[in-house]
Amino acid sequence: MKKALSVLSLLALSMVLILAGCSSASNDSDGKDSAKGTEKAKKEGKDIVIAVQDNFTGMDPHDTNDTLSGSVQKTMLEGLVGFDKNMNVVPVLAEDYLANDDATEFTFKLRQNVTFHDGTPFNAEAVKVNFDRLADPESGLKRHSLYSLIEKTEVIDEYEVKFTLSEPFGAMINTFAHPAGLIHSPKALEEFGDDVARHPVGTGPFKFVEWKPSEGLEIVKNEDYWLEGFPKVDKITFKPVAENGSRIAMLQTGEADFIYPVPTEQVENINGKNGIEVESNPSIIVRYMAMNTLKKPYDDVRVRQALNHAINKEAFIKVVMNNQGNVLDSVIASDVQFYAKQDAYAFDLEKAKSLLKEAGYENGFKTKLWGGNNSSAIKAMEFLQQQLAQINVEVEVVPMEAGTLSDRIWSVQNAEDAEIELYYAGWSPSTGDADWGIRPLLGGTEAYPPFSYNVAYYDNPKVDESILAALQTADLEKRGQAYEEAQNIIWEDAPWAFLSTDNTLAGKKNYLQGVYLLPDGSLSVSEIEIVE
Repeated sequence: MKKALSVLSLLALSMVLILAGCSSASNDSDGKDSAKGTEKAKKEGKDIVIAVQDNFTGMDPHDTNDTLSGSVQKTMLEGLVGFDKNMNVVPVLAEDYLANDDATEFTFKLRQNVTFHDGTPFNAEAVKVNFDRLADPESGLKRHSLYSLIEKTEVIDEYEVKFTLSEPFGAMINTFAHPAGLIHSPKALEEFGDDVARHPVGTGPFKFVEWKPSEGLEIVKNEDYWLEGFPKVDKITFKPVAENGSRIAMLQTGEADFIYPVPTEQVENINGKNGIEVESNPSIIVRYMAMNTLKKPYDDVRVRQALNHAINKEAFIKVVMNNQGNVLDSVIASDVQFYAKQDAYAFDLEKAKSLLKEAGYENGFKTKLWGGNNSSAIKAMEFLQQQLAQINVEVEVVPMEAGTLSDRIWSVQNAEDAEIELYYAGWSPSTGDADWGIRPLLGGTEAYPPFSYNVAYYDNPKVDESILAALQTADLEKRGQAYEEAQNIIWEDAPWAFLSTDNTLAGKKNYLQGVYLLPDGSLSVSEIEIVE
């Protein structure tokens, strides 16, 4: 048996939480923050406002597929394990676990004396209820595919639970750390059923108060939180603010204490002014334009390759990302496990036109591009519209509110009924492993909506075989070889226009500590505090 987390890991997590609350900047007596060279902002009380760019889609981590909603869910619900700010797996509701040598059995020792917000106890039975729900193929849950390998969940005793997988899967511990593995109160699941998405009850540092779509979501301090001394603020209100300028103004005036993302064009304008700090860090978020490969003209690989050649990716980084990112050179970002670099599609309009001519589209065609309705998404889609116009591809940009967009994509039951043509999107493999960067997005018919996120409706048997080979072994070298082959094939097939990897960009008042974005773009606020 392999021991993967130890008591030392638990102590390390506690120290991370404690140290994260300490200010590393020295303050001069005149109120200037010498580390940042800006005046120290002031804060009254312990209520925090966080402005985000989109609406939330739901508060059930088992049945939502956007990182933003997952970030809020993590404030209220917790998993067996999670990620630290560097995407290392750390214990949360499990103190330790054991895995057998072929990675088919995982046994967790659970933290004791933890209660859900409704007063019911957290124990092995609660874990079983949640993962039986996730692993049920009839559940229809959006996150089922992450846990479909779980064959059996057994309660060993009150604080020990064992998972048996149907086949070896070396990345399973990362999958348990994914936000989709957050645990509901079984009482809440029974009481609210599918409506638990509006009534989240977990063990986290904050408790749900209310959620008014388009207005905001409010959480308050959990006075009985199991980690002594946390949380350190009384209330957090999340406000969806789609317009970039409005989010910036809220931060500048103090109406918001933290905003994300910061629009790339505003970084230089606000950093170091009005008590604001902007944090920019490389991420594992990829940006792409998916093409529905079941629809003409995107059923022809020459058309898909033509669109890749027609988009100046360097200009995309400069104009859309304001140099806050890098050109995407594989299906996954370079910091994701088993990344394999690919040869770029050079910006070459003549090559693009030639490929279109070969495919029978010498005069171009008309198409629609779907995406979010926030300022950044619209800016990106309009850039793509302008680029493709150079090869006579006339693009109609169709921005949609997050909930509407989600319904239009994931309510489709049959692939042939899908209306989607082009889709501007981003994806973060929140397990940190190539599996979740490839399989749900490009893993054949099993990944088609509504079961997963293969909006390109891409299906290549050779890719499916490579993904399966990687799933069936815990050997890192074999997994790496399989994922490299998959990346090579996908790159050649071009079901996406491969665009960029992001930097994470967040803006905060400089009295805040312990709030940050992880490399997957998710937000952590469990350690947040106000330091005067």
